[in-house]
Amino acid sequence: MGDTMSLEGTASRELCDPSWPAAVLDHLDTLTAPRAALLKQRLHHQFPLLRSNLQQVYGQHAGFDAFLSAVLLQAVHSAAQRDDELWALDVAREARPAWLHDGLVGYCAYTDKFAGTLQGVAARVPYLQELGVSYLHLLPFLKAGQGANDGGFAVASFDEVEPALGSMSDLRALCRTLRGAGISLCSDFVLNHISHDHAWAQAALRGDERYIGYFHWLHSEAAVAERERHLNQVFPGTAPGNFTWVPERQAWAWTTFYPYQWDLNYANPAVFADMAAAMLNLANHGVESFRLDSTGYLWKREGTDCLNQPEIHHLLQALRCLCAIAAPAVVLKAEAIMPTRELPPYFGLGPVQGPECHVAYHSSLMAAAWLSLSEGDASAVHEVLRNTPDLPEGCAWLSYVRCHDDIGWNVLRPELAALGSDPGERLAQASRFFAGQAPGSRARGAAFQASDTRAVHGTNGMTLALAGLPADGDGSPEAALAQMHLLYALAFFVGGLPLIYMGDELGQDNVAQAELSARQGPDGRELHRPWLDEAALAQRHDPASMAGRCFAMLSGLVRQRRAQLPQGAPIQLRALDSGRPSVLVLQRPQALGVFNFGASPVPLDLAALNLGLTEPALTLAPHEALWLRLPDTRADQPDRAEQAQA
Repeated sequence: MGDTMSLEGTASRELCDPSWPAAVLDHLDTLTAPRAALLKQRLHHQFPLLRSNLQQVYGQHAGFDAFLSAVLLQAVHSAAQRDDELWALDVAREARPAWLHDGLVGYCAYTDKFAGTLQGVAARVPYLQELGVSYLHLLPFLKAGQGANDGGFAVASFDEVEPALGSMSDLRALCRTLRGAGISLCSDFVLNHISHDHAWAQAALRGDERYIGYFHWLHSEAAVAERERHLNQVFPGTAPGNFTWVPERQAWAWTTFYPYQWDLNYANPAVFADMAAAMLNLANHGVESFRLDSTGYLWKREGTDCLNQPEIHHLLQALRCLCAIAAPAVVLKAEAIMPTRELPPYFGLGPVQGPECHVAYHSSLMAAAWLSLSEGDASAVHEVLRNTPDLPEGCAWLSYVRCHDDIGWNVLRPELAALGSDPGERLAQASRFFAGQAPGSRARGAAFQASDTRAVHGTNGMTLALAGLPADGDGSPEAALAQMHLLYALAFFVGGLPLIYMGDELGQDNVAQAELSARQGPDGRELHRPWLDEAALAQRHDPASMAGRCFAMLSGLVRQRRAQLPQGAPIQLRALDSGRPSVLVLQRPQALGVFNFGASPVPLDLAALNLGLTEPALTLAPHEALWLRLPDTRADQPDRAEQAQA
């Protein structure tokens, strides 16, 4: 642990605040002077915020002071346990919050499907470097419940790796390898629920009063019916309802997602304390970022839909404080799949003001891009970006084309209503289009969790399949490749943190039906969860292959972004009027992005934008994306974004 437990040069209590718990003061006395001094600085900044946020949620509890003391002591203890390499990373990032704007590029994959095990992931770090990745999101790799486990999102232990994937020692070694390669590891941290196989749930089943209080219980069908009256359903097709009968308890457990995922009761302060401790433990193993899963569901309030409640933001801001004390290098990423107007609070820009998450998924932008592609009309993307606020230093949007989840169309309802159209009809049409059920569609996706053809819930499928790549090579891939390039060029231009979904860089297709039939459970999202294609991987440098064309496309966008789009500060984006329904024009400092969502060529008068561009007009090819340098940059002439070549 380096110098963390040495008593030599122990710091005095001169800089301590008398409001800090005595146990914290005692622990600071065990540290070397440099570490103690820095921790005191952090405590001066963070303890008032931590106390205020936790008091808003738990201040009425009789044991609040003891709870606060224990939570703070755990953070200080975790900081003391940071190894020298992580401590140095903390100090460096703490001193320069703008590091998050240095042009990170993300890659998202399942551990087993990407490389088999955590050790296998370590062996593929050179491949990630070749692609240009600096941020790796490995989907759930912690120990999951037995049997069906929602792709690992039903966590049975926060302190163990899924045995088939490796061990906690493997995790620590992988983090060290990634860090040496300049890549940050992001882990899912499922906040809302745990597996019914988790030790807490098992203790509750045995009648342990402490752990019974970790969950929500209803004791009558009438109570369940009253709650359901206000709640949405996440998986109406495979897991209808929000409650599950538990015979051992003779009660219904709250299960928002699947019956084997029990929602945690954050009204109980012990739940927050234990979850915070689990997260800091993973941070000390080297995890640098946490995707905070299902954040919008954390707080339950009777008579509401139990989404986006104010207490959630106090809890997230308290977690941010604890990280700022114990592991300032850590990035918190909100997985809040909500309409655009509901996302700013997850950055602390809502009614509950204060530092909160560093990054949030821009799911509305992703869905709008696909909608615009289906319609040949850029209005939906334009409206989403018009309502997207600029972010402060140290905060960024995560922009993406695909992920392990479905495309959730309903996040777009507010923007489409503002445009004066019928949201339900437009979104249902998009769902049908990408399922290949609309005139002119060549898409090969599938509807997700829709009980009938009129319902709007989601769309599954890999990028090229949704873009209409002909099956089994039966036809030209050019249109699908152009659409994929358009969508990724938009994500890279807009995003503070753009994300590549595993398989897209090799042009992988949907999972074959035979394999789908053999997979566990009926989850339609398995359609876009392929194994990394080893044959395609070997062809990534062959310009005549699909893998080679896609790898060149995405690695080229990584290089082009680094060379052409200024980094180092939050992105300030402005949507301009192109005068053409299919064309989106975006301005950011020193650069212009032009995106044609239509299937026909479009002439564009750049002079009308009054930006001083030397090329007054151009004609955009179908689904073409261009990044143009504005006159005050290094070059005066516009450069076309790298296109997928035959």
